[in-house]
Amino acid sequence: MKQQVGLSKSVKIARTLEREIRSGQLAKGHRLASENDLVRRFSVSRNTVRKGLEELARQGLITTRTGIGSFVTYDGTSIDNALGWTLALSKSDQSVETRLLRLERGPDQHVKRFLACATDDFLCVDRLRVDSETNIGISLERSRVPWRPEFSDTVRDGLVDGSLNETLAKAGLVVDHGEERGEVLLSLSEADAEVMRRRAGEPMLRLRRITRNPDDRIVEYVESLLDPTRFGLHLEFGQ
Repeated sequence: MKQQVGLSKSVKIARTLEREIRSGQLAKGHRLASENDLVRRFSVSRNTVRKGLEELARQGLITTRTGIGSFVTYDGTSIDNALGWTLALSKSDQSVETRLLRLERGPDQHVKRFLACATDDFLCVDRLRVDSETNIGISLERSRVPWRPEFSDTVRDGLVDGSLNETLAKAGLVVDHGEERGEVLLSLSEADAEVMRRRAGEPMLRLRRITRNPDDRIVEYVESLLDPTRFGLHLEFGQ
């Protein structure tokens, strides 16, 4: 285990297991190693292991059943850097409902400035994904695609098979490369909180994703707000 200076042994154990849970290495329903195995793994006392497990339980990541063991209860989605969070979410087994909030042609000065592009004319697609059991938003996605004449049909008839990716493919827009950046948004705005049925001021994970065609022209810009307790980033480096 990598040394984490300044932390108690129980917190180090909790942090290590938390990473394994949030990354998807230990999925929902997975039974953790026994206390005896964790004692040997981390070279600590049983009491220290129990304190670490209590911290994970306090965070809602696991539940412990007396005489049976500890099980992962975290049901978050791992955002694979090869897919982007939208595709990662669509491939998960979560009970999630997608609601289309906006599908129209319109300007977006914020996106124009952020991308430093000449156009302020976009196909605007806003979508909310909610937990179907609680009706609380877990992600709010705003997509902006530089306007093309064929998008007039999209605004009138809707997305192809309900999918923006399919709509872009039909328009001949091929994604060749791109980038995605994540950051912590410390305070959810009142407007976005109302849309997501959450409390204003809640911290969120914000992702900005830009995809480009082989000529390096922008295909799509997406800005997403995600519940940080439901999503984690999965990034791999090297060969």
